[in-house]
Amino acid sequence: MSRNEFTCDCNIIHEEVVNKVLQKTPNEDIFNHLADLFKLIGDTTRCRILFALDESEMCVCDLANVLNMTKSSISHQLAVLRRSGVVKCRRSGKEVYYTLDDEHIVKLFEIGLEHIKHKS
Repeated sequence: MSRNEFTCDCNIIHEEVVNKVLQKTPNEDIFNHLADLFKLIGDTTRCRILFALDESEMCVCDLANVLNMTKSSISHQLAVLRRSGVVKCRRSGKEVYYTLDDEHIVKLFEIGLEHIKHKS
């Protein structure tokens, strides 16, 4: 029988470490929102939209051309991303331009992309 080499075989509990982590642990609601954020950006189409918006502020028509999709499909995905606080928009005349919501989203996307490129 093979022994799992990653199993802790001691009975010592490092109380200071456990208490430190427990004190910093957010409530369950925070973890639910974090999981929802990762599920949201875990869609290939949305990742492509985020990539385009990380490069430049864009309108629906431009995004549709970059992603080779319909304006309706892009609008639907942007609405989902907007409701979740991942993208924001601004109006200029008749045009509506979209960008990533803030530096946190920019960093999250860019670090994730860099991580994947580095592992490839």
